[in-house]
Amino acid sequence: MAQVDVGKSTLLSIIAGLETKTGGSIEITGGLGYMLQKDSLLEWKSIYDNVMFGLEIGRKKTKENTVYVEELLKKYGLYEFKDKYPNQLSGGMRQRAALIRTLAIKPKILLLDEAFSALDYQTRIMVTNDIYQILKNENITAVIVTHDISEAISMSDRVIVLSKRPASVKSIHEIDFEMENRNPINCRESPKFSKYFDTIWKELDVHA
Repeated sequence: MAQVDVGKSTLLSIIAGLETKTGGSIEITGGLGYMLQKDSLLEWKSIYDNVMFGLEIGRKKTKENTVYVEELLKKYGLYEFKDKYPNQLSGGMRQRAALIRTLAIKPKILLLDEAFSALDYQTRIMVTNDIYQILKNENITAVIVTHDISEAISMSDRVIVLSKRPASVKSIHEIDFEMENRNPINCRESPKFSKYFDTIWKELDVHA
């Protein structure tokens, strides 16, 4: 599938306040977290220092927040690696560390800009499953930018298809797999998955 540049990343940058909008209005309740395609971990810092970095530069490294981050490291399997450096971790573990660094500031909304596209296919599926569970457990709303239809369907409650530039909302699809213990892996195995995929595929400007 050809990737069409409709300004998806620009839209997230505007929401995050990194770029100036030319019109309209944005209303956000609560803090924002932003994850990019690259994990941007600092190679000369330990994993512990990396996940604490956002709190330090924001002058929010309180005892309460430190305990919260340490609990996240324990809960999601990184505490025993806290003294390691990023180049000693797998791609999936690096993404988990980057997510915990973002969650440290306790955002209400998380923006994910092609956050998994640098990973190989198998790792990507496992990481999206991990990230989905973390977001669900921590009760955080996420806005995900992706050109991967399967990823969008398996991770989302709602998929918004944008037109070519100047981008506008082409369609909105409510995603409901009607399963009790939903995750991205078992969603891909559902009979409803291919129906969602085919519907969204036909709406995309795949030959642009």
